[in-house]
Amino acid sequence: MRASRLLTILMTLQSRDLVRAPELARACQVSVRSIYRDIDSLSALGIPVYSEQGVNGGYRLLDGYKTQLNGFSKQEVETLLMLGLSGPAKALGVAPAMSEARLKLMAAIPAELRSHAERFQSCFLLDSPGWFTESETVSHLPELFTAAWQKRQIEFDYQSWRGSSHRIVNPLGMVLKAGNWYLVAQPQDRHQARTYRVARIQNLNRLNQNFELQTPFDLSDYWQASTRQMEAELYPNTAEIKLTAKGLRMLPGLSPPYVRQHTHITQTEDFGWTTVTLPSGNTEQALIEMLRFGPEVQVVQPEALRQAMRNVIEVMRGYYADGNDEPTSIR
Repeated sequence: MRASRLLTILMTLQSRDLVRAPELARACQVSVRSIYRDIDSLSALGIPVYSEQGVNGGYRLLDGYKTQLNGFSKQEVETLLMLGLSGPAKALGVAPAMSEARLKLMAAIPAELRSHAERFQSCFLLDSPGWFTESETVSHLPELFTAAWQKRQIEFDYQSWRGSSHRIVNPLGMVLKAGNWYLVAQPQDRHQARTYRVARIQNLNRLNQNFELQTPFDLSDYWQASTRQMEAELYPNTAEIKLTAKGLRMLPGLSPPYVRQHTHITQTEDFGWTTVTLPSGNTEQALIEMLRFGPEVQVVQPEALRQAMRNVIEVMRGYYADGNDEPTSIR
């Protein structure tokens, strides 16, 4: 394991100009102290790695140093081919370059792995949108990607549920989530990054102004933290419900990951009902989610949700009353 870790550190240093110890620790899934020991081991082996002190310091290799450890394993070839996702690459305007890179990769790997790689490539397809949905039609993706890559400020009109507003931002990265594209950017008047749905961006214009970040920014860390915060904001309340045995079986399929992670099953009564507490949103959102269980659920609390269930069930019962074959007027 340690030999593999040393190789990972060495190849990371070779592929980047400067790498901080915490970044290496996350990549290798070890402590920062272990990285310090590994760097010492590389130096003892004659690898010209040296450190730069300070807030923005880190480790780098001596300029011009290259290793010859460039052979590919089967798993590495498979992983690289999975990166060549044609849909996102086409949307970003880099499909030709991706195709050329794939051809060069196939030419570079040993002949005995080539047929294996071609067969693997024919067995993998990415279809990112969820079932019964489709990817949003968006504009500006190549321009946004270029602006983020070149650290060029942009301005655009943004259409949110609050209305339209004009924004000037520093683009930090792009994220494809469930078929939808998002721009992560730092507003000109704020220090913290924000997320913008690309489909709501209009009248994009790249400005002749480059930007430099005062502190390092990790897109993956930001996205994970932002996702957790958004989920918590969507489900700020708690509901207590009772489910039948069938309702319990339905629960995982009808609950998003955040709700599943914070659901507590407390007790089962003699009559077969099981008490469950779980996160919930506002009354309207929670009502929709509870109605999907049909007769397999009873809402215990909050009282506002119980009353909403009573109201909607009463209205629906009127639709199916005996002798009521005529359409009922909508209330």
